[in-house]
Amino acid sequence: MTVVEPLSVRPPETAAEILGRAQALAPVLRDRAEEIERARRLPADVVDLLRGTGVFRMGFSHAHGGPELTSIEQTEVIEALAYGDAGAGWCAMIGSDTGLYASFLDHAVAAKMFPSLDMATAGLLFPNGRAEIVPGGYRLTGRWQFGSGVTHADWVVSGAFLYRDGEPEHDSILLMVPKADVEVLDTWHTTGLAGSGSCDYTITDVFVPAEHTLTFADVRGGSGPLAQPEVHMRNMPGVALGVARAALDFATDAGVSAGREDDYRTQTTLADCEGDFAAAREGVYGALRRQHEVLSAGGSLDDLTPRERAALPLSRRHAFRTARAIVTRLYDLVQTTAIYRPSPLDRWLRDTSTMCQHIVAQDRILQTAGAHLLGGRPAFPLALGITSSRR
Repeated sequence: MTVVEPLSVRPPETAAEILGRAQALAPVLRDRAEEIERARRLPADVVDLLRGTGVFRMGFSHAHGGPELTSIEQTEVIEALAYGDAGAGWCAMIGSDTGLYASFLDHAVAAKMFPSLDMATAGLLFPNGRAEIVPGGYRLTGRWQFGSGVTHADWVVSGAFLYRDGEPEHDSILLMVPKADVEVLDTWHTTGLAGSGSCDYTITDVFVPAEHTLTFADVRGGSGPLAQPEVHMRNMPGVALGVARAALDFATDAGVSAGREDDYRTQTTLADCEGDFAAAREGVYGALRRQHEVLSAGGSLDDLTPRERAALPLSRRHAFRTARAIVTRLYDLVQTTAIYRPSPLDRWLRDTSTMCQHIVAQDRILQTAGAHLLGGRPAFPLALGITSSRR
């Protein structure tokens, strides 16, 4: 088993430090991947190791004392962790949104809610709950699916429709509650991504102060490239890219170990998959770089051309779909040795199949992007950072 050196008690301050710690942790995550999958959640000590990398703090701005990694740097960190284990990478991606949410809260409120920058947030943003308007805030009730990381989160954010005196207001809002106010249901029995612990959860008649709510249309505690409505979606492809890279390296090593350096099928399959991976990865990072150029110069998402705006969700979808295609082809290449559960290719096949069921990898993204290119009406506006809370 790989042994990781104890991390310094000093929290990381730079993107290079966080990425370096993530890369150092990846072999440990790989060694424990079977254990993580069996547990259907991250073990507590693995969560502590993730905290030690700084991944949960990387979205906090300098104003909050955080390292304020760019979306490009955040994606690289998630990619490095997913290289070790997809479930851990997925939980890191979700948990790292804490600092991003802080920009949509009043600065003083966020500072009080997150006394440590290494706190993780989980939850489902779609409005599956009911938030009754009451003096000073809301009474929240509902059940949500896909609470990735909810088994170890510090805060849980949930979407809910607004009600006043029992009547719908036809608006929705996001509400943040402490994990202690959440009941986790053991529902996560799935094809793949088992280690993400993406269980259903319920919240029953919990009072949520108004200051603990947010919408992505209202930036209250920040500015700049990270204080944007779709910021929480940008680093998602890091999971798919990390798994695809891991599968490629595994299959390449297996080919060398089996003496297939001169085997035509092995050569062409690996080369073709490498080409697909390079194109998908550049699509993600190219779109992120262009977005960062515009936003860091003081522009807004509206300053991107329709094609540049569409490139963001399209590159995400393409990364997920390409990762699944690469793993499937490598699974076929390795043949019978891939079918046994100790094989990481078996796990990666199931993990990529499961992550491709997420909305960001679905065909409705094509309609949304295509509508934007044509000046039409997107059916899923959140994919492009359109922020109206009306449903």
